[in-house]
Amino acid sequence: MVKYSYYPGNVARQSSQEVEDTIQPLCKTLGIQLIEMVGYNSDGGNIIRQGNRELQLALNARNLAIAQENGHDIMTPCASAQGILYESLKTFREDPIALAKANTVLSKTSNMALNADEVSTSHLLHVLVDEIGLDKIEDAVVNPLDIEIACYYGPHMQREGACGADDAWNPTYMEQLITALGGRPVEYASKCASVGNPSLLTLGDSVMKMTARVLNDAKKAGAKIMVSACTLSHSNLDSYQSKAGRVAGKDTNLPVVNLTEIVAFALGHFTDRFAQLKTRAMIIGS
Repeated sequence: MVKYSYYPGNVARQSSQEVEDTIQPLCKTLGIQLIEMVGYNSDGGNIIRQGNRELQLALNARNLAIAQENGHDIMTPCASAQGILYESLKTFREDPIALAKANTVLSKTSNMALNADEVSTSHLLHVLVDEIGLDKIEDAVVNPLDIEIACYYGPHMQREGACGADDAWNPTYMEQLITALGGRPVEYASKCASVGNPSLLTLGDSVMKMTARVLNDAKKAGAKIMVSACTLSHSNLDSYQSKAGRVAGKDTNLPVVNLTEIVAFALGHFTDRFAQLKTRAMIIGS
């Protein structure tokens, strides 16, 4: 049994409840114990830092300090959250003044202090591949995926140190995982490209074109479904795909699910909920 402080990110317990529903049973199956981070807060979503960088750093310092008090490193299912947490932690390790300022805020507001060398962060994907191992995951498969799948990483966690031992520029971890789950990953050029999150409300058409490019590239590569490692980007790829297609004039009609959903299904959870997954892909993605 491996233990992690569980940071859901900004949406897993709000607009993307399906992530929360599916991460719990899949982790139990694979021997991962999720330790609740009592009182965790938003990581700022890279929105707050546009107006107040020190506030976003303080928010992340608080989450890191909670995990530190738990005694277990952080794991998150969201690539955006992983990128933000890692960037904040790297700042604290390299800039003692930034850490001191954040700790001053923590001391006054939460009676906590962060030691940046005592905690680290990982995305679920990297825990599955590096910690649990693909052989163990393959042995646990109940429902082999048996479908062409496009893996979407997004840009936020694709940097040295934030993506485990994967290649930051040309990652393959999700493709390896999908193969272990019985699926057939497809290669396409924009799997790490941004879909504009969190600029949706200010750069509407530009964001829609970025979203359309990712979906269209995946569909042209033969994908029947897309799996996203980023819960924030998932909303662009899923909820806004019709609008993205209209704005960009591209075919974007492709089912998109979160990484936790596809892994949980392959491991035998929510079989009633996902029993029509392949049919859904054939209909929506036609």
